[in-house]
Amino acid sequence: MQSAWTLLSFGPDGWGDDLAHGVLVTVSLALVTLPLGLLIGFLVALAKQSGEPSMRLAGNIYTTIFRGLPELLTLFLVFYGAQIGIQQVVRLVRPDAVVEINSFVAGMVALGVVFSSYASEVFLSAFRAIPRGQYEGGYSVGLSPRQTMRLVILPQLVRIALPGLSNLWLILLKDTALVSAVGLTDIVRQSSIAARVTKQAFMFFGVACLIYLALAIISSFGIGAIERWVGKRAAQR
Repeated sequence: MQSAWTLLSFGPDGWGDDLAHGVLVTVSLALVTLPLGLLIGFLVALAKQSGEPSMRLAGNIYTTIFRGLPELLTLFLVFYGAQIGIQQVVRLVRPDAVVEINSFVAGMVALGVVFSSYASEVFLSAFRAIPRGQYEGGYSVGLSPRQTMRLVILPQLVRIALPGLSNLWLILLKDTALVSAVGLTDIVRQSSIAARVTKQAFMFFGVACLIYLALAIISSFGIGAIERWVGKRAAQR
């Protein structure tokens, strides 16, 4: 029986390369999902505080659906449902065409919409925490609504929303494990393959736990640095 160090080593005799690839895939998926979720969440928050009833209704429906559905079910709907829908559209032009959605893209979209539904609530709470006088002050010095949003509101919004968004980032990092269910070679899938081949399930899943814990600790340090930087910028304004 191979030793634990041999099994975890890099090279042909160990699984270190595969686990490292899984870490790279996991982190990459979380990093590309984050801006997508933030953008959609911000737009949904704007819609939910819009003066147009239809916009508020659409925003409320969006957050109700994607906060209510299990993340794994949302992933399956995107991976399988979107694939069928796109294939039906493409076959109108090319009847023999076969469309397959990449598991990475499906994970990015599914986790992005789930993240955005929660992020929109964080942004909405931050918007409501900013006094109305901040908007009126911007208008009174001749700023347009867009300039007021960019120069006056957004800096305060980021500072207020950052703690809530930081928690959502940690949740997103862990939720990437769900995408292994549709074939993405992330930390969980690589650990599962190694466990099945070597019959050392406890060891490899234990290593996966330590990797996720390490990523969370590194993220916490990064988030702390960002919060300090934002705090200094706010103090200088």
